Amino acid sequence: MAERLAPAPDLQSSPPDVRLGLSRVGVPGVEKAIRMEHAGQSAFVSATIDCVVDLDADQKGAHMSRFPELFEQAIDEVVIPSSFLVERLAEHIAVHIVERQRACRAEVQIRARYPMERRTPVTGLETQELVTLMGLATATPAGSRRAVGVEATGINACPCAQGLIREQAAERLGEAGFDSVDVERILELVPLATHNQRGRGTLVLGSELRVDAQDLVQIVEDSMSSPIYALLKRPDELFVVEHAHLTPRFVEDSVRLMLAGALERYGDLADGDFLSARQVNFETIHDHEVLAERTGTVGELRAELATGDPPAVRTELHEWLGRDGAAA
Repeated sequence: MAERLAPAPDLQSSPPDVRLGLSRVGVPGVEKAIRMEHAGQSAFVSATIDCVVDLDADQKGAHMSRFPELFEQAIDEVVIPSSFLVERLAEHIAVHIVERQRACRAEVQIRARYPMERRTPVTGLETQELVTLMGLATATPAGSRRAVGVEATGINACPCAQGLIREQAAERLGEAGFDSVDVERILELVPLATHNQRGRGTLVLGSELRVDAQDLVQIVEDSMSSPIYALLKRPDELFVVEHAHLTPRFVEDSVRLMLAGALERYGDLADGDFLSARQVNFETIHDHEVLAERTGTVGELRAELATGDPPAVRTELHEWLGRDGAAA
């Protein structure tokens, strides 16, 4: 009879040479197909999962090869009743990882590209827009906390350049013989040129309230000068271009409007809930992008809107997710 080999030692659980704990150890960018349901229809969508755990000072390494296996087990255990509950899947995976890896803390982020049906603004043609749904969660042995987010695109028309065009147009009209009253009427009636920027807006909401991601997408798109569409006939194109130029906005305007829109749409949010708004505009006349961002608890944002005084602290997403490792 052949001699039975001794099991290989669990090197990951052995003490490291340098006794320092690590705050983020794990696997990013694992691609999975997850089943989601919406309006009675079931579909598989492509998702990217990032998962990290805290590593204790007396543990040499995490069991990296087990992460994808644990993802599969966690996904198989969950029946997602709605296409807008990606955050619950993230939370379930984080709790699963803490239990199976015996980690003191786990973070999970899921990004799924999901098609949303819509109609063009004038001709009413059916078109499909892809948006990114995000589920973010942390878990510890004491509990878990989650947030849902969306990422959508639109366009912003620059108010600054439009102001310069307005001044020059007024001057030229005056030189052509129009009086000041007619000049003002013309400038109010005719959309004025400016340069456009495609914007990518991200809105994240952390709460126990049930949140419809399609509402979040609407808030993001409404914060910009105009939404964009995959399909546009000429009347639709005219509407989008004219609407954008009649609603010029800075990237800073969009972020503020996202936050205000979320607070208005979800009036039942608790002061301890969380909001984050971020937008990147891709410039057309400069070789750089522009960025605006604001995070904070709902209480911090409400107080600043009410008083105009900046809060002493502006809570960041990782701080909110990490508080006590449990939902408020």
